[in-house]
Amino acid sequence: MRTAEIRRRFLDYFLQRGHTLVDSAPLPVDDPTLLFVNAGMVPFKPYLLGQAPAPYPRAVSVQKCLRTLDIDDVGRTARHGSFFQMNGNFSFGDYFKPETIEFAWDLITRPVADGGYGLPESRLWVSVFHDDDEAAELWRTRIGVSPDRIVRRGVVDNYWSMGVPGPCGPSSEIFIDRGPAYGPDGGPEVDEERFMELCNLVFMQFERGAGGAKDNYPILGPLPSKNIDTGMGLERMAFTLQGVDNLFEIDEVRPILDRAAELTAVPYGKSRESDVRLRVVADHVRTALMIIGDGVTPGNEGRAYVLRRILRRSVRAMRLLGYGGAALPELFTVARDCMSPSYPEISTDFARIQEVAAAEEDTFANTLKQGTSILDLAVAEAKAEGRTRLSGQSAFKLHDTYGFPIDLTLEMAAEQGLEVDREGFRQLMTEQRRRAKADAQSRKTGHGDMSAYRATVDAHGPTEWLAYETLTTESTVLAIVEGDVQVREADEGSIVEVVLDRTPFYAESGGQESDAGLLIGGDVRAEVLAVRRPVKGLVTHQVRVVGGTLAAGAAVTAQVDAEWRLGARQAHSGTHVVHAALRQVLGPTALQSGSYNRPGYLRLDFSWRSRLSPETRSEVEEAANLAIRRDLPVEVRFMTLPEARAIGALALFGETYDELVRVVDIGGAWSRELCGGTHVEHAAQIGPVALTSESSVGSGSRRVEAVVGVEAFRYLARERDLVSRLAEELKTPREELPDRVSALVARVKEAERESERLRARLLIAQAAELAARASDVAGVGLVTATAPDTASGRALAESVGERFDRPGVVAVAVPGDGKFVLVAAVSGAGRGLGLSAAELLRETLGGRGGGNAALAQGGGNGEAGPAFVRFAELVADRLTSGRS
Repeated sequence: MRTAEIRRRFLDYFLQRGHTLVDSAPLPVDDPTLLFVNAGMVPFKPYLLGQAPAPYPRAVSVQKCLRTLDIDDVGRTARHGSFFQMNGNFSFGDYFKPETIEFAWDLITRPVADGGYGLPESRLWVSVFHDDDEAAELWRTRIGVSPDRIVRRGVVDNYWSMGVPGPCGPSSEIFIDRGPAYGPDGGPEVDEERFMELCNLVFMQFERGAGGAKDNYPILGPLPSKNIDTGMGLERMAFTLQGVDNLFEIDEVRPILDRAAELTAVPYGKSRESDVRLRVVADHVRTALMIIGDGVTPGNEGRAYVLRRILRRSVRAMRLLGYGGAALPELFTVARDCMSPSYPEISTDFARIQEVAAAEEDTFANTLKQGTSILDLAVAEAKAEGRTRLSGQSAFKLHDTYGFPIDLTLEMAAEQGLEVDREGFRQLMTEQRRRAKADAQSRKTGHGDMSAYRATVDAHGPTEWLAYETLTTESTVLAIVEGDVQVREADEGSIVEVVLDRTPFYAESGGQESDAGLLIGGDVRAEVLAVRRPVKGLVTHQVRVVGGTLAAGAAVTAQVDAEWRLGARQAHSGTHVVHAALRQVLGPTALQSGSYNRPGYLRLDFSWRSRLSPETRSEVEEAANLAIRRDLPVEVRFMTLPEARAIGALALFGETYDELVRVVDIGGAWSRELCGGTHVEHAAQIGPVALTSESSVGSGSRRVEAVVGVEAFRYLARERDLVSRLAEELKTPREELPDRVSALVARVKEAERESERLRARLLIAQAAELAARASDVAGVGLVTATAPDTASGRALAESVGERFDRPGVVAVAVPGDGKFVLVAAVSGAGRGLGLSAAELLRETLGGRGGGNAALAQGGGNGEAGPAFVRFAELVADRLTSGRS
């Protein structure tokens, strides 16, 4: 049974039983504790935590998930990959244990002909929490599972919580016996490789207090409303039903693995080492496809770094398997064909996805070249110092700074006869992981104490949000929050969060800054600094009380700054227009991946590999302004998400949308996007658009910035004034300015070249004079001098060294602000006596600096005079000790 069919059967089964279908949320998640969705229940957290009422009593989903904690171990076991899909059915205060257990067992054992999975009951085991007699009894009497196949387990295995105070409860799992070839008999307590978990049923019926993440916390009492959260790993069910040994051999993964084997000419099954690498490629390519599909582009932080690491591990594995060509374009095409039956948007958006992946592979190829050069220098330095090992610090720097894989460092160092200090490298990696874990743990506090906000929602319901309808409302202060607690009032000068029963203020979202404005009532005046949504349904206002005392229960007028809102509307609609213009000029793959706008200003990130030429930028700017001149109508409509997709509305990658979405059209299909922001009514209200910059924000991603409306007028006026001043200063008509400036630049460059030639001749003359006047140190000529900059210092040191007619050494200092650069040189005859510029320099500077026997350079602190003295002493010492 193909994976897409397993998925369809799961959804159909629960839809027939009154569940609402909820589409998978994107992998990137707006949650302070997570980078990516890592479990099927994550999109339902607000309902399970009681932060918002569930819009349906029961739901079903197949959620895309990603876990990267054990990324280095991917491919080494049958069950663990980075990307996976979680089948889940959920109940919010509706059905509970009896129905949940019955649903799971019925679907798993129901004959294939009747829409089930057809697994034999004789191969199934179940586990329950050791105190959950109710669940054990249901399995025994209602389902008919033999008591000797019902395993009772402890808190760590069969009790669920989110690791923080909140809902918790016992769980029950269904396992399948894969047979004696996979391990010893005796059930999941004996061997979980043979007895593999297929699904987990969580019964949320209690509330837990503070304590350990897994155990050692108090149970505070029963929840007022019991919930159900289940998870069935789609990949595990697939390799069970497809009769293969592991998730890398199922129909959605094996074709990628086979193509990798074909490209590398390394057959699968040849050796454990090559099999692990092929599995890594198959897993990581599929994972990267899904991450890029959800709008992430490679980078150096957060989820962007996770993607970069996954892509580079794929390329690295292919290279270690012997393939040096561009692998990702080949492999991503296969991955698309594997995943598009379940996710058709992958095919629709494939050109952009493949562009991002190919750009990162190109970037990594350059990284490998750079890393190889750095490694060669480190190896040469180790050999020059007589060491047989490359330091752990060098290996870690290559890995951490340049992205150079440690296994390539080990392999290439070995080729040159060196070992690598693996223990030192491991210690540095362990320390980095410790810091990363500490950082991840600190992010868990991002949940904060939301009780003050949830209490307000529970008491008064959601905020009546009127930002689309009006700029002013008569409102009541429902709550004032200072820190994490509610207070009765806030005095002048205080900065607090205020909850109103109704508000006209736009809360920051979708790249648009929140509104500015005032709360006014009696003698109270409060300036609105920011507007946000801390919990679903609630809008809060961060305010500074600038007059009077603001009290809970007070009546106030909430008043948005009209000029601010107008500027924000112009900028947000301008963002849509620029996005459409980019797609018109560059093609449909130039998709927005992020944006930010505030009154008069917009910034838009989009998928594109190369810099836009000045001509292309002008073309995009003209397309945007022509659309504005045509005064295209702006229409806002509400519809279901499937309806919006059907008419081609573009969604911002990484955003999570409700079933009912807001579609903003500018000129009909010319610009059609899902958007919750505020917009103008006609395109002409945007005013002119002026692109001010274009830059790179990572491989495969560019950024344009622009100003609109009055800000665009001001920007263009400044540009006009600048051109006028240049034309006046240069006595040149405006239209001839480019040629005039080019001619001036050429003349300046030629003057600089002539200056360099003159300086070189002066240096040569000075070098000859210095060499002739060299002092004598133990029979060797010694020259010390200063130079104005490092380039001159190196040139002078080399020139003096070449002009000695006897053994000679040179030290040239370049003074700075409390520091200096020292350049050392040794003539050929001096090197014949055993003198080395690199050794003399390092000892002079206390180990700092680098170079070779002829020329070396390093930096020191303080004045250069003592360094000259030390340098001369070292020369004398070397020569004297060599003769004794």
